[in-house]
Amino acid sequence: MPNLATRRYLFALACTALSVGVAHAQAYPNKPITFVVPFAAGSATDNLARVIAEKLGASLKQPVVIDNKAGASGFIAAQQVAKAKPDGYTVFITANTTHASNSALFKTLPYDPVKDFEPVATLGTVPLAVVVHPSVPAKNMAELIAYGKANPGKISFGSGSTSSRMAGEMLKSMAGIDMVNVQYKSNPQAVTDLLGGQIQLVIADAVTTMPHAKAGKLKALAISTAKRSPIAPELPTVAESGLPGYEMIGWFAAYVPAKTPKDIIAKLNSEIVRILESADAKARLAAVGIETMTSTPDGLAEFQRVETAKWAKLVKAAGIQPE
Repeated sequence: MPNLATRRYLFALACTALSVGVAHAQAYPNKPITFVVPFAAGSATDNLARVIAEKLGASLKQPVVIDNKAGASGFIAAQQVAKAKPDGYTVFITANTTHASNSALFKTLPYDPVKDFEPVATLGTVPLAVVVHPSVPAKNMAELIAYGKANPGKISFGSGSTSSRMAGEMLKSMAGIDMVNVQYKSNPQAVTDLLGGQIQLVIADAVTTMPHAKAGKLKALAISTAKRSPIAPELPTVAESGLPGYEMIGWFAAYVPAKTPKDIIAKLNSEIVRILESADAKARLAAVGIETMTSTPDGLAEFQRVETAKWAKLVKAAGIQPE
């Protein structure tokens, strides 16, 4: 049995360790936090990240910097976060592309969507809108499908995310039309080429597409959700336009590198959930078509598991061969 002096030393050591742990929890954050976003500025994910960053920075009294790392289906951004120091200062504000869809669309990934990250919280969902260049002779989905069948291979659809690509592939498969996919680093870039007439069709988040449609620069034909969306209630769903069962929704979530301390994850979850459940954040995000959806870290882990399985089934049903 340790003598009195040894016991006192061990007790003091334990107290020191405890105080360090408490100080660690109280100290976070003591420098700027970086939000890594796998898509370009102007995308739905970027819009969401900026609303959260503004409010989180004010709450934690530290700047929150947005780092847009677009391209390669989110590989670049995901790898950057996976390799970052697990100290809570690098947060991945991402979408189903990196954490559910890519697993189904690629044979191998340069990161592990589960093992390389710790879930923080789900953030929200967004509908996709079917938009075409004004030169396309179609005022609705039925006319678009008829035009596509009469002109096989003449419609090029752009995609800057896996949700966007999958939405196009589902349209091809379910409508029985031959379209050519053109991939972009992000959906805003695809929409830029659509505006210029280099491609004819984009199915992408309403945040990116609908402002151009409302300005009369593009024609919006339908929405991808099972029910009509508040962002464009005048638009019919693809399902009600002749393709029953068609549905595609994008979702967003926050992750940190694997082995990030649980107390830091809990703090980030608490702050982000509080922000997204505020009336101001809900209103600002609803204005661009994003519906907030929050969860615990465990809730996100289970949601991701279910979504990954769902995407595998969608890709198989569409007959897409993983790259």
